[in-house]
Amino acid sequence: MTARTGIGIDVHPLVEGRPLVLGGVTVPFARGLDGHSDGDVLIHAVIDAMLGGAGLGDIGTHFPSSDSETKGIASSELLTRTVDTLAVSGWQTLYVDATILAELPVLRPYMAQMKQSLAALLRLDADSVNVKATTSDRLGFIGRGEGIAALVVATVDRAE
Repeated sequence: MTARTGIGIDVHPLVEGRPLVLGGVTVPFARGLDGHSDGDVLIHAVIDAMLGGAGLGDIGTHFPSSDSETKGIASSELLTRTVDTLAVSGWQTLYVDATILAELPVLRPYMAQMKQSLAALLRLDADSVNVKATTSDRLGFIGRGEGIAALVVATVDRAE
């Protein structure tokens, strides 16, 4: 067994005129996350954690914001490509533990859907994915409702 752990973090500002997408799930809210793709901080942090665990760089290396092909792309597509990249390199993700940091909106009603979405995209059983959310108790840019962040730990192993 060659299990490794990777960590990923992503932060994006909330802006008017975009849907809020987290974990591949559209969450009803007045603002969405700004970014080169759909701005899904949860998936972006998952990608970074997976790539880090496998020693394959980071999301910016594989999907640079200068690439016009990925402008506006669904982050779920980037995650699918990352799962394939790991497989080609001989790695598979075993477990993902994720935390979303957001003051608003309340995410509890969408957590199970995010977990199911991530599990399907990662080709894992749902019990191999954990998604949590917390606030920053109104402190900082997250507490002021200016942005959302995600922190993810992924366990990867050599594929058999």
